[in-house]
Amino acid sequence: MRDDTSPDAIRIGPYFSIPATELEFLPTRASGPGGQHVNRTASAVQLRFDVLSSPSLPPAARTRLLFLARGRLTNEGILLIDAQEHRSQKKNREAALERFTELLLVAATPPKPRRPTKPTRASRERRLREKRLHSDKKRQRRQTGEHE
Repeated sequence: MRDDTSPDAIRIGPYFSIPATELEFLPTRASGPGGQHVNRTASAVQLRFDVLSSPSLPPAARTRLLFLARGRLTNEGILLIDAQEHRSQKKNREAALERFTELLLVAATPPKPRRPTKPTRASRERRLREKRLHSDKKRQRRQTGEHE
């Protein structure tokens, strides 16, 4: 893992940063309403990031990202994030970048350890009662030692 602190690097919280050279922005035509404007301009943006071959991504964050973004990954392990809600390409680019950083921030945050819950008094009593009943049932099935 390397920590790229160049000015064009995208900082992912206190964890790491991704250099802008690892991101690819593809302008595409947006769908939906907008008339002639939407048909003539490539204002939608698709952000592409190679999750599998990125040297900036820590292994634990990579594993969590592959799970979190499984619906947005290609077969080659490239993460695709589309943005087309704004009329300008610049705003859509910013929106895609914001979604990307939010997703990576979630992936970079380690999960909290699970603390097992203490069994309630009622559940302990229920378990012991069931054990006693099961034991009684088995004891009644045993042969007594006298044969007919």
